[in-house]
Amino acid sequence: MSLDKQVYLDYAATSPVKKEVLDAMLPYLTEKFGNPSSLHSWGQESRQAVDDSRRLIAKFLNVKEKEIIFTSGGTESDNMAIRGIIIGLGARLKKEAAPMHIITSQIEHHAVLRTCQYLEKNGLAEVTYLKPNLDGIIDQNKVKEAIKENTALVSIMYVNNEIGAVQPIREIGKMIESENRKRTIRETRIYFHTDAVQATEYQEMNVEYLHVDLLSFSGHKIGAPKGVGVLYKKENLPFQKMIFGGEQEMNLRAGTENVAGIAAIAKAIEILQENKAEKVEAVNKMRNYFIEKIEKEISDIELNGSRELRSPNNINFYFKYIEGESILLNLDLVGIAASSGSACTSQSLEPSHVLVSVYDNPERAHGSIRFTIGEKTTNEEIDYSVEKIKEIVEKLRAMSPLVPEK
Repeated sequence: MSLDKQVYLDYAATSPVKKEVLDAMLPYLTEKFGNPSSLHSWGQESRQAVDDSRRLIAKFLNVKEKEIIFTSGGTESDNMAIRGIIIGLGARLKKEAAPMHIITSQIEHHAVLRTCQYLEKNGLAEVTYLKPNLDGIIDQNKVKEAIKENTALVSIMYVNNEIGAVQPIREIGKMIESENRKRTIRETRIYFHTDAVQATEYQEMNVEYLHVDLLSFSGHKIGAPKGVGVLYKKENLPFQKMIFGGEQEMNLRAGTENVAGIAAIAKAIEILQENKAEKVEAVNKMRNYFIEKIEKEISDIELNGSRELRSPNNINFYFKYIEGESILLNLDLVGIAASSGSACTSQSLEPSHVLVSVYDNPERAHGSIRFTIGEKTTNEEIDYSVEKIKEIVEKLRAMSPLVPEK
């Protein structure tokens, strides 16, 4: 792209690899290339990198090292968590038992929704999909009301990837623990998974604090490369491995480890912990500045999602009377990257399932744009972006037959 001005406002889709992270991974792509399962010194050098990375991430989550499984990203981690529990638990129960019950929400990432739908379609589980409130929040009382005798798993995302709504994971986790104290048979307890892909950089990730049994996150949202992720799985859970072959990752995920990616995600976690509170405050301040400036400069708009219970990096607006895709195309022409929703479904013509679920309004879903910022986003970039957004919105509305006559 040869534009004079370029502004990246799509950090929720992916983030740039940080220089320190690239420096940490490069040796394992060049001179330190050994297979970590090999016994010679080349292999053991790579093994040490994997072990050190596992130790650092376990400390970050406040869990045991053997509870960390390295994966290819958030999608695999979500699939592995949900299918692993349901199939693993099913193996312990009699085949004639009723399908297990999963509670999730209508606004989950498709990695969760489509995994649940697969299990449902194949008779392995029945699923309750909870509707959020108008702030995009899942009410913990609705989770409790949905629990049945055969409920085996609850999966609620920590931060919604489209509207940034922060869910009450700790409160849900504590409620599930209370329900489990009423269940004396181990096989009937409820397990709790959270997709924390959009939460890792800005939210509390201490698993003991959150009261979860399984947690997923991904490297490319936090300054590491694409293709590496983490699943925390509490020890001694009934669990079925999904990939068969060797005995890597505690014999739960076969395949030679992505050593460079693992070293990278560990370095990214190390960096994000440095002065984390100050970074979160700075991004939060920048987000508020962005929101206030758009609301001041542009008419006929509505903020999607909660104003208070919101990720520090997320800005999502409904621009009335025009299509979000047209806004995106025009933004790209002036060097601004944004999104109409999840990057994983960006080529679909279907409206955002998240916004449709929250607002029951396909037009709102089609007319909404997500902007997500990072710690390097500046006031100057926001000023430029809002100026261009205003020009684009005015131009598109001048051509729109949907604008009411004054």
